[in-house]
Amino acid sequence: MVKIADTVFSDIYITPDKKAYIPDKNTANALILFDAEDFNDFFDIVQNSWDGITPSYSIVYKGIYYRVERTVAIDGVQYCARKMPPEVPPFSSLGYPKQLEKYMLSLKTASGLILWAGPTGSGKTTAISSLLKEYLLTEGGFAYTIEDPNEQPLDGIYNSSNGGIGLCKQTMPANGDWGESLKSALRSHPRYIFVGEIRTPDTASEVLRAATSGHLVLSTIHANNVTDAISSVVKYAAAGGMSEDLAYDLLSRGMLACLHQTLVGTSVKRVAISCLFANPDTTKGDQVRGIIKSGKLNLATSIETQMTRMARGMPLFADLS
Repeated sequence: MVKIADTVFSDIYITPDKKAYIPDKNTANALILFDAEDFNDFFDIVQNSWDGITPSYSIVYKGIYYRVERTVAIDGVQYCARKMPPEVPPFSSLGYPKQLEKYMLSLKTASGLILWAGPTGSGKTTAISSLLKEYLLTEGGFAYTIEDPNEQPLDGIYNSSNGGIGLCKQTMPANGDWGESLKSALRSHPRYIFVGEIRTPDTASEVLRAATSGHLVLSTIHANNVTDAISSVVKYAAAGGMSEDLAYDLLSRGMLACLHQTLVGTSVKRVAISCLFANPDTTKGDQVRGIIKSGKLNLATSIETQMTRMARGMPLFADLS
């Protein structure tokens, strides 16, 4: 009989009758019953690690992190545990076009917001974590993450290629308050701020302010496409009391990149991605920033034009070599 740690899967679903299922790898969505000899040990940790309050939490089993989501079904409690990689994968291994990879790595000295969007399970957090790791390994500096739960093993010291040191401290929002945790992060003077997900009004508002205050902010959001991602950030901020005009203004000044990705395929998944970029030199004129500031998000032409230029190896902005 197999063991959990030796089996390759993305998610394991545990039903109230204490049966486990994993993706069958032969179809896009179907599951198979999974019987592992150490399942009872794994289940005990999943069940006993819940704090009685937060439905999302992390566990460690046999040295591997799992992100757990606990839900109450009509016939009892069920769990979904997503297996995290034992280490953050290199950004170059994630399957992005080389031109995109090169451009994203070039933003390590910029300030503003990098927003990674997509559906659940599309690899958003892996992508943004991998990118942050690359920044720490090449540029160094202090990174502060706010996640609930912590997913990728980023905490630690990095010897950067420029001869300096990178330091990352992973945190969780104190008492579930993302807005206050972001304010606390800013007082720690980080170079990089990683916000696990924009999902509350306070988070959106503070992310927008942080992105215009000299930091490089990286975050994820659930959205159907690039335009929806931008609109969702604004709507979240407006729900917290910020005017939509101010939210659009801050986002137009702070945005560096908004990327939307999905995973396609069955047994082998590949990334399908669309992107929108704003000129990192905010002293230069930029059509994308103007469109966002207006609140009229007619961005399809800009997205198509930029992706074509990138695919052809052309600079995204006329003033960039």
